[in-house]
Amino acid sequence: MAIRMNGWMSDNRKVVAEAGMFKVIEHQKDLSVSYPRATAAYFASQMNVKLRQVEINLDGTKGVKTQAGAMQMMLGNVSMETGIKGGAKGFLGSMVKAAVTNETAVKPEYSGVGQVILEPTYKHILLQDVASWGPGGLVIEDGMFLASEGGVEHSVKQISSSLSTALLSDEGVYNLCFTGSGIVALESYVPLEELVEIELENDTIKLDGSMAVCWSGSLELGVEKATKGLLGSLVSGEGFVNVYKGTGKIWVSPVAGTKESAPKQMSTGANETKETTGGGLLGAIFG
Repeated sequence: MAIRMNGWMSDNRKVVAEAGMFKVIEHQKDLSVSYPRATAAYFASQMNVKLRQVEINLDGTKGVKTQAGAMQMMLGNVSMETGIKGGAKGFLGSMVKAAVTNETAVKPEYSGVGQVILEPTYKHILLQDVASWGPGGLVIEDGMFLASEGGVEHSVKQISSSLSTALLSDEGVYNLCFTGSGIVALESYVPLEELVEIELENDTIKLDGSMAVCWSGSLELGVEKATKGLLGSLVSGEGFVNVYKGTGKIWVSPVAGTKESAPKQMSTGANETKETTGGGLLGAIFG
């Protein structure tokens, strides 16, 4: 028995990234648009606004975990489980994790021999080897998880121990952390070409707003005033900054927000008040 997908790969569908069991398929143009939307769709494709799908190839040795509702089709001898262990108690724990990390409570697990094709998305797909981020693992911005190989462990990492930090930081108190070995597929509003990788060796980086896409779990995250005095921080327009300390690396988006609610914003003149998406609760009050 065999399944063949005739026409799946074509001049309009190309593999643009590949790692582990994952392939990223990019649709070069949206060919199914109606006449009124044709012009917008054309210029969207020219600006790299394209549909992308993840193809997962299962060989029976290990499974894959995905975000709930991400599956479009399964081919071959592939089975799916809920991924919830421990009955009602396990489900309650998953609900708590989902609430603090902006992820779904249920993450289906697929195993067997065949293929799993995920739903198309206009977001950019980042494939990352968890082991390459160091012994502390990989910590991601909320809502980025799409899929992970079976050797990758999920946990909720407490970024800050204080409520004040939670109110001031765009990163919140908890983030999803991956450890172990394997590849993870992440959905990002920012393409890989715009990201800057910064390596820290027992050093510090301070970021204004939600600029961090992901970072090493070995880094310590905190929040502090941009200047020494509270009044100085408020009148300078900078407010509070996110501070990453230690040894590891961090991916930074210097020209775009890492969240849908944080689009590109920049000053257009020296005397114009700077618009910012950062600063947390107090930043919103005083901004």
